[in-house]
Amino acid sequence: MSRKNLNTVLAAAVVLFTFYLGISFVLTPATSAQGFGLPDWPAGDGDGFLIVKGSRELAMGLGMGALLVTGHRRALGWVLLTVAVAPFGDMINVLAHHGSTATAFGVHGLTSALIAVTGLLILRETGKAPAQQAAAPAPTAQLA
Repeated sequence: MSRKNLNTVLAAAVVLFTFYLGISFVLTPATSAQGFGLPDWPAGDGDGFLIVKGSRELAMGLGMGALLVTGHRRALGWVLLTVAVAPFGDMINVLAHHGSTATAFGVHGLTSALIAVTGLLILRETGKAPAQQAAAPAPTAQLA
């Protein structure tokens, strides 16, 4: 499998997992919250915040998916790096609210790292193309 194909599979997995999380938090916020790692359940209408999380996950997935499908790989790499901030923030949130340390690092931290690595791999892959193009001499027109 070529590096580009591997990077595409990793990016597609990130997009699909993001869609899964988004749909889960929108459709079943109470059951989705169980695996998040926070010690307390939302009170009253607090599950509305879980739906907000799901909506944002869907938006991130749509953005990454659009870049992946349209072949804008360099932009996808940068967006993946920025999206890695979201699970990192989730990890900090869980730790700050005395949630499960194992979930904070094992789920959110690992997810953040994997998304960031995928973004870096795609940026590394796409960074070579412009350099190669710049090295190639431009065709010149000859006057007769």
